[in-house]
Amino acid sequence: MKSIFESLRKTRKAVFGQLADILGAGDITEETWEDIEALLIQGDVGVQTSLALAERLRGRMKAEGLYKTAELTRALGEEATALLPEAGPLNLDWPLAVILVVGVNGSGKTTSIAKLAYRLKGQGRRVLLAAGDTFRAAAIEQLCIWGERAGVPVVSGEEGGDPGAVVYDAIQAAKSRDRDTLIIDTAGRLHTQHNLMAELEKLHRIITKRVAWAPHETLLVLDATTGQNGLAQAKQFMKTVEVSGIVLAKLDGSAKGGMVLSIGNDLGLPIRFVGTGEGLEDFALFDRAAFVRGLVGNDEEMKNDK
Repeated sequence: MKSIFESLRKTRKAVFGQLADILGAGDITEETWEDIEALLIQGDVGVQTSLALAERLRGRMKAEGLYKTAELTRALGEEATALLPEAGPLNLDWPLAVILVVGVNGSGKTTSIAKLAYRLKGQGRRVLLAAGDTFRAAAIEQLCIWGERAGVPVVSGEEGGDPGAVVYDAIQAAKSRDRDTLIIDTAGRLHTQHNLMAELEKLHRIITKRVAWAPHETLLVLDATTGQNGLAQAKQFMKTVEVSGIVLAKLDGSAKGGMVLSIGNDLGLPIRFVGTGEGLEDFALFDRAAFVRGLVGNDEEMKNDK
């Protein structure tokens, strides 16, 4: 399984690795700070977060007399860490814990569901999957295939059928089969399509009526390669459902890992898991310290995250 550090190699080399060069290039001037802001924006940290991060680093430099490259890099890492909310454990301490998973088409939602199911099964939980994406061609089959690979059963219906009926049946099946975890897939709806967002609200109502305080977690899967577009998606989903955390898929294939800082700073949402590869095991619990080391560290430090 790839480490978070290794998965951030592209982001580190394309963007954050250059920060040390800028900070160590000589006297730090106003132009230096402009270069730092531009580089952060280039790394998909986002304009607002980039300006805030650069300003906080500038304040640390003046207040603490930081001028050495190593000192400034360490301060940058500390300020980046402060932008990321602590995730905490998943809220699964229920007779039947219900996890609703949302996200747009192509975000890696189905594979992330399978990886999460595989992880929870390995922890001794009795997991059931619900194929609530009845709109997209082959979506049901795709989830069933991944469910089989993960060794987790799937409740499904007909393609084009009512996703609400599938979710209802899945809840009944989970209770009758003595399952303690139900993970519900939803249509890979575009966040700009009002009718599909309304369908998501309907599913939420069905879940709430059938299981007390459910869904206990609502995880939004974002594709790390989309950068700031992912942030726009998150804002739209948050208007429809109460998102409790982010699953960041395809981190290993992206040079836009800086978007995580925007998610933390602009939305206040914790990252719960990151996809670090294509295998079922390539699914890591998000670690703030390891992530920031992956952004601002160097390849010699990789051994610390193996």
